[in-house]
Amino acid sequence: MSTNLAERVAARRTSPARQPAHRGAPAQHHSLAQFVQSMRSEIARALPAHVANPERVARIALTELRRVEHLAECTQESFGGALMTCAQLGLEPGGAAGEAYLLPFWNKKVGAYEVTLIVGYQGMIKLFWQHPAAAGLTARTVYEADEFEYEDGLDPVLRHKPARSNRGRPTDYYAVAKMANGGSAFVVMSVEDVEAIRRRSKARDSGPWSTDYDAMARKTVIRQLFKILPKSPELARAVAHDEAVRRDATPEGLDAPPDYIEGEVVEQTPATGPQAAVEDVPAEFTGWPEATEPGSAEPVEQ
Repeated sequence: MSTNLAERVAARRTSPARQPAHRGAPAQHHSLAQFVQSMRSEIARALPAHVANPERVARIALTELRRVEHLAECTQESFGGALMTCAQLGLEPGGAAGEAYLLPFWNKKVGAYEVTLIVGYQGMIKLFWQHPAAAGLTARTVYEADEFEYEDGLDPVLRHKPARSNRGRPTDYYAVAKMANGGSAFVVMSVEDVEAIRRRSKARDSGPWSTDYDAMARKTVIRQLFKILPKSPELARAVAHDEAVRRDATPEGLDAPPDYIEGEVVEQTPATGPQAAVEDVPAEFTGWPEATEPGSAEPVEQ
């Protein structure tokens, strides 16, 4: 087996067992690694002013091609669309930072793998802070031994005193936002409420729901909170493209309604051994910043 990434990706995409058999299949089968390199200039133009490292975004995308099973077999249109959404929103397209995830799903209608973008917990928080009226945002997990009470109505009440040890199992999740004008709002969801939403997600048993359940549960309650809060344009677009497929990689594609496909969940095999490292990349990517992050990928609350 070749140890060169570009050759491996090209071989997998042109393999008869994996080649999508549908009328709209691309006639040319360039590797996605080469496709990422061809998008460098578009990524650079799409990145917000405060995110000025297109090489890092592209390098992370290459890492995800190696790490996530079947991602290298996805259509170029969906991969390019997901990558451009991340670039335009200023989110890193990999699981290490918890900002966004690129997950492959089998689209039975077209007979091919397509990339679905999952905006992560950290990505939602990052975009919330871009709103000029944002003054505070927190999300917490409530456990059995905690003291917790809340009440809706004209005078809402939310009180949470975590136990110091032996907290037991999670019972609830909540998110609280404070605005610069002094206003505030909160949403509380039980574990059962979160599970009902998780079961409706096509990524319910893969990606961050399987590796970072607590963070995804808090993201779920944050999303419910965002429904009653003012949102920045970037955050509104992120909510619109979350768990969707974008096939238009032009700048205008971010404002077009994405496609929500009923894809089959792809079982992910954890990367081990040499595939877990970033190596054997094409020569044109030599010297680019590494995509891996030091330390734990645990979410850090704002």
